[in-house]
Amino acid sequence: MSTPALDHSLAATLERLIRRDPARRGLIGSETDREPLCASHLSAAIDHLVRGGQSAWILTGFYIPAGQPPAAETDGPPGAALLAATLRACGMDVRLVTDEPCRTAVTVAAELYGLPSAVVECCPVLPAEADGWLQNLAIDPSLSHVICVERVGPSHTPASWGALRVAVSAAGRFANAVPDEHWDRCHNMRGEIIEGWTAPLHRLVERIAGERPGVKTIGIGDGGNELGLGAVPWRELRDRLSGPAAPLVPCRIATDWTILAGVSNWGAMALAAGIAHGRGCTEALRPWNRDAEEQRLRQLVARGPAVDGVTRLREPTVDGLPFLTYIQPWEGMRQRLGLE
Repeated sequence: MSTPALDHSLAATLERLIRRDPARRGLIGSETDREPLCASHLSAAIDHLVRGGQSAWILTGFYIPAGQPPAAETDGPPGAALLAATLRACGMDVRLVTDEPCRTAVTVAAELYGLPSAVVECCPVLPAEADGWLQNLAIDPSLSHVICVERVGPSHTPASWGALRVAVSAAGRFANAVPDEHWDRCHNMRGEIIEGWTAPLHRLVERIAGERPGVKTIGIGDGGNELGLGAVPWRELRDRLSGPAAPLVPCRIATDWTILAGVSNWGAMALAAGIAHGRGCTEALRPWNRDAEEQRLRQLVARGPAVDGVTRLREPTVDGLPFLTYIQPWEGMRQRLGLE
């Protein structure tokens, strides 16, 4: 059976819609005077999933320990759940993988998109327990993709610099800029270490890369500290990010494709829209209009609970953006697909 050709016009539209930076995070906004990072990764990821996607694990959940209350943030779970529901509608098997601190938010997000609770896998936070859980996790022989949506990953170390074959002088600048207590640690965008509330799910990505080279990995992020952003050199991320935490937060874990967006949920939405179009199942997206998405976000905040990762408040906003600003890229995607 022939496989569909990628709609490059659609991919370009999706890329344009998500590469905006109203929250002024830095990575996307810097592209006005710098080369775009990870150009064409979105279209390549869509094409590969359309042609060969069978089973996917979607990793998500970013815990905000200083939230009011402490909870998962609103960026990540809804985008991951929308993507998971889309993949299921397109004939793929899917699991949402998170950790205990983010479990309830991810489970609520899954329910809001019509997914059974059984699709949610939960890793313990304590390293000894997490190691056993990761080792015992059944490897699905049909697994074709691992997708990370706004999932924090560990920062760089001198060893990761060596693996990247960076010049000695550049490695020296890294060592001077990043104290050793910040090496190989998970940070929020404020540069705070959050490993006490974060399971080492990055080891799952590393395990897949080492043991299952045929399984493709995709990272979706907006701030530089997420799984997948290791595809971009530390120096590049440091220069584009603003604030004193810029040298500390860049993640060292790379993925085959890295999708950058002003908000990570937008990247997951764009991936879902492209796959739905490529597999001929865009009607599955029709019910998810602006009003429905606003109600889902409110339900996630109330029941997850979930908080805005920027304001740290329990309110139906994402990365400090009011809902009407946040939803604009999704409305543009729906219009492009003929759903509005």
